[in-house]
Amino acid sequence: MTNLPDHWPAESDWTNKLAKHFESDSFGNLMEFVKQERQNETIYPLPEHTFRAFQLTSFEDLKVVILGQDPYHGAGQAHGLSFSVDRSLPKLPPSLRNIFKELASDLDCQTPIHGDLTHWAAQGVFLLNTVLTVRQGAANSHRKQGWEQFTDEVIRQINKSTRGVVFILWGKPAEKKELLISNSHHVVIKSPHPSPLSARRGFFGSQPFSRANEALKKMNQQPIQWS
Repeated sequence: MTNLPDHWPAESDWTNKLAKHFESDSFGNLMEFVKQERQNETIYPLPEHTFRAFQLTSFEDLKVVILGQDPYHGAGQAHGLSFSVDRSLPKLPPSLRNIFKELASDLDCQTPIHGDLTHWAAQGVFLLNTVLTVRQGAANSHRKQGWEQFTDEVIRQINKSTRGVVFILWGKPAEKKELLISNSHHVVIKSPHPSPLSARRGFFGSQPFSRANEALKKMNQQPIQWS
């Protein structure tokens, strides 16, 4: 029986895909690191939300991967889906505001009134970061501890899928994963990160939402209702 990480979603169809990696020294060391960090620091997201993307979007239903960097590091923001925040949060993080600006421009639709993206996840949009935990107030504080190897394995497993998947890669850490996407029936859309530091260097105007839907239609799949 595979040793599943704490709070891994029961009945997830990702389990068998990732079972071998769960047994690796790399993953064991990572889980020990995160455990120690949680004892000594404030870590986001909450333990029960760390693997939420694997709960809300099944491998079988996967259509689109949106890959970011690491979770939001402000209080009450990260809840286990890349770029998403709880709908009760009164102020959206800057990256998400920029995503919604591009969404409105790309699809000529209204800007969403909250930042909860679970309705994307429910349609097969896998909202993943390259690193799944972070120390409060310290972006990139859990880099190079083993998360990158874990998310590499996630991308490898998706790459093996016989169904074409659209990968939306935002920012340098996400773009590095493109080397793992070798099957020609997948589609890669990449641009700078939506952060205010880089959004004007090519994120704005990149039209990821309409391009993803066009790719899905060509693969005879239902497009995503983004708005």
